[in-house]
Amino acid sequence: MEKDRIIPASELIINGDGSVFHIHLRPDQLRDNIILVGDPGRVDMVASYFDEIDYDITSREFHAIAGKYKGKEILCISHGIGPDNIEIVVTELDALANVDFETRKVRPEHRTLNMVRIGTSGSLQEDIHIGDFVMATKGTGFDGILNFYADRDKVCDLEFEKEFMAHTDWNSTWAAPYTVDADEELITKIGKDDMIHGYTIAAVGFYAPQGRMVRVPLADPDLNEKIESFRFRGKPVTNFEMESACLQGLAKLLGHRALTVCCIIAERRLTKANTDYKPAVKRLVETVLERI
Repeated sequence: MEKDRIIPASELIINGDGSVFHIHLRPDQLRDNIILVGDPGRVDMVASYFDEIDYDITSREFHAIAGKYKGKEILCISHGIGPDNIEIVVTELDALANVDFETRKVRPEHRTLNMVRIGTSGSLQEDIHIGDFVMATKGTGFDGILNFYADRDKVCDLEFEKEFMAHTDWNSTWAAPYTVDADEELITKIGKDDMIHGYTIAAVGFYAPQGRMVRVPLADPDLNEKIESFRFRGKPVTNFEMESACLQGLAKLLGHRALTVCCIIAERRLTKANTDYKPAVKRLVETVLERI
């Protein structure tokens, strides 16, 4: 990319108040430590722990509250459901950090963000139970978003991808999966040794892409069994969610640190689910706030 490239108005839309198009935050409102959640309502729950609130902004499904927790400046923002929303949020957070909105040029000094997504997930192994916390040490995306970006191979685990596609006899009509490691520093800082280090599948949907059949038959009814039986260097795929791979992949391409931590609320192999999962998610939020 050209060093002095001016980013066109159609490529990065800036609102009249100086905020970036979708999430409606200005560069001065950005914080280095960011907690991402899917549910806009969960932002209020995270912010209820803050000692003080700097601002509260809502735009579409994107709800942002910034404040201080035990002296640490933290921004909590919702991204809604799915990897397409993650692409919007991460791209715009990076623009706030590394693009001069006046000149529309990339700033000469890079600013690195710490992004931790707190989510919910379904386990794929019988020894991972409802209430467990799983870190996506590897996130494998079924959505194909990272494949639209140059240099995706530089941040992906190509060996994992090759073995996974061979084992699952990957359908050629689907987007090629991509696998990205979480940031090692965040894994050590956030996960420590009391969370499961997992291989997480970030599906492109909630129903058929995760093997759920309601009325329309599945293209590959055996896909979940193939995923469950897959091993990479002796370790299995642990859980399903929808956003970890895109978050971790874009973060690496843009020079940021990212990690997804999920609370297990369903056991897919045992067909069990817990709709009263908020207390467990609350414990996970408390843990991340202490460690971020």
